[in-house]
Amino acid sequence: MSASFPRFRDRVLIAFVTQAFEAVGMPRDDAASVADLMVSADLGGAEGHGIFRLPQYIRRIRTGGINLHPRIRVERERAAMALIDGDNGMGHLVLKSAAEHAIAKARVTGVAWVGVHHSNHAGPASLYARMPMAHDMIGLYLAVGNANHLPPWGGIDLLLSTNPIAVGIPALEEPPVVLDMASTVAAYGKVKTKAQRGESMPEGWMIDREGRPLTDPRRAAEGFLLPIGGYKGYGLALVFGLLAGTLNGAAMGRDTIDFNRDETTPTNTGQAIVAIDIAAFGEVEQFKRKVDEVIRTMRSSRRLPDVDRIWLPGEQSHGKRIAYSRDGIPLAPELVQKLDELADELGMDPLPRE
Repeated sequence: MSASFPRFRDRVLIAFVTQAFEAVGMPRDDAASVADLMVSADLGGAEGHGIFRLPQYIRRIRTGGINLHPRIRVERERAAMALIDGDNGMGHLVLKSAAEHAIAKARVTGVAWVGVHHSNHAGPASLYARMPMAHDMIGLYLAVGNANHLPPWGGIDLLLSTNPIAVGIPALEEPPVVLDMASTVAAYGKVKTKAQRGESMPEGWMIDREGRPLTDPRRAAEGFLLPIGGYKGYGLALVFGLLAGTLNGAAMGRDTIDFNRDETTPTNTGQAIVAIDIAAFGEVEQFKRKVDEVIRTMRSSRRLPDVDRIWLPGEQSHGKRIAYSRDGIPLAPELVQKLDELADELGMDPLPRE
């Protein structure tokens, strides 16, 4: 369906997002950094976490829910770890700082874990798992989601979020292996994009409080997301929340703020990023060559009937990044309209059409 959507060059979207953030008082360098990361999400096909979120971010900034001049600082530190206070800044800026600290530490210690509190929504997990790969490192990212849409297994009280994990593993000639997954069958951002487009959800994403399938995204508040793998997904969501939230002194469980409904209260979002220096374990090129071999073994394995291709985690996103960089990023007409309305509110020109 996205093939028929209007397309926009990434540079055009970055300029638009940068200008929008500047219009509400964000310093230019910070605005440009956030814009670059947001559009990078769209380039990889994470449409529920890129420019789609701009109107929501702007509303939160205008109501004072996000600090435009944060003092992002290391609060606690040891050789292979750090705890960062994001001072309620934009999550993208906080996590960029956290990744840089983790990479610098891992160069010395081989592996480094950096936790974050008083952060905010920061887009797709893969953005930050990918950062260490540019330094011949493996990246691992955990986060507490910014709204609870999941009950404990067998319950109906919404006490957990989609709490994602992402892992980025570089290869030599093949695309990197980048796993990016929520602990629920679908991330809530996908529910929001379905609602904006007037589309139905597949059965299996959500159920209502009577256990019946819920397919109308406009009725999402009447039910909850389902965890991956039943009780196992619930266990993952719980553990990821404890590691990214509770360990860092961030919100978790009942303390989680639903930033879809509350645009003023600081969310105290918790995240964690781990950088693993491949050179600490052996020769980097040899490792990457072995990753290539594993990728090719998986891809060339025998297939079930009617299966055209076996994909590796992150491979389709890699393909979109190449195609969208070349042909432009498709945006749903409903989203383009929302962005034009936002531009009008901010006294900006609408998104330029080519």
